[in-house]
Amino acid sequence: MGAWLLWLIAGGLFAAGELASLDLVLLMFAGGALGGMAVALVGLAAPIQIAAFIVVSVGLLVLIRPIAVRHLVNRTPEQIDGVAVYVGRTAVVTERVDHRRGRITMGADVWSARSEYEGQVFEVGEKVRIMELDGPTALVADALE
Repeated sequence: MGAWLLWLIAGGLFAAGELASLDLVLLMFAGGALGGMAVALVGLAAPIQIAAFIVVSVGLLVLIRPIAVRHLVNRTPEQIDGVAVYVGRTAVVTERVDHRRGRITMGADVWSARSEYEGQVFEVGEKVRIMELDGPTALVADALE
């Protein structure tokens, strides 16, 4: 078995380990193993292969990993997804809304709703703003438009 194949296997094992750890260290070692493999393919001795592995791994850890971590950690702050995208939007009352029950439509979607505060009542046709979601029920208040 050639030394290059051992380096390739080591690189694959480091990459597989990275899938478990997800901290981008083992992935840099996998890159170092590919560097060792490249040196082995050229036909250089084992100590030079090991040196190439160390140099490439340290280079990736020092130069590439911080940039990659920064891009992964500093993504879009507080990206809103799921039903939270509906908070703040306006809807139209289709069935009288009070503090216990009611129905609203937003586009083609029909939601159960209740008013945010005791005593607030919205009649059919009024515009309301979705203030919060409580499971499948929207808590609504005056749209102020």
